[in-house]
Amino acid sequence: MPQVRFNHMELTFARGALDQARRDDIEAFYGGVLGWRTGPYELFGQVGHMLHPDDGQFILLMESDTPMAAPGWDHLGLLVETRQEVDELLEQCQRYQEKDDRLELQIFDGDLTSPNIVCHAFYVRHLLPIWFDVQALEYRPGTEPARRWRFVEEERGAKGAP
Repeated sequence: MPQVRFNHMELTFARGALDQARRDDIEAFYGGVLGWRTGPYELFGQVGHMLHPDDGQFILLMESDTPMAAPGWDHLGLLVETRQEVDELLEQCQRYQEKDDRLELQIFDGDLTSPNIVCHAFYVRHLLPIWFDVQALEYRPGTEPARRWRFVEEERGAKGAP
């Protein structure tokens, strides 16, 4: 059976909502705090905006006559390696929120636990019509999955690589 992996998501905004000021603010948070590459992207005669968490994934922001609405806790999960990274990102988001009150946070009292996993997380939303669930998963001894995705830095310069 083929392995399926998240590649992209498109989020739509009302016409005129993705002006240059909004794009700049999106870049400041998602590029500055989360470290994503961001920039304009032209598609079907319209200039949208692209957010790249890594080289294999992206979120495309476009304008539409029928923009997305997610009034509840609809979210996309972002996985980091450790609880320390979750805490560091939460601290950066809180500092960012001090200068931009449009950033929303949902901070949980304690971790979400199950028999096999401890999930350390918080939710953040800023200028996009969806929340992001920033989390680290800690597997209890003996319950680690046989396979899971892991980010690995590629060595450059070996075997003729640039």
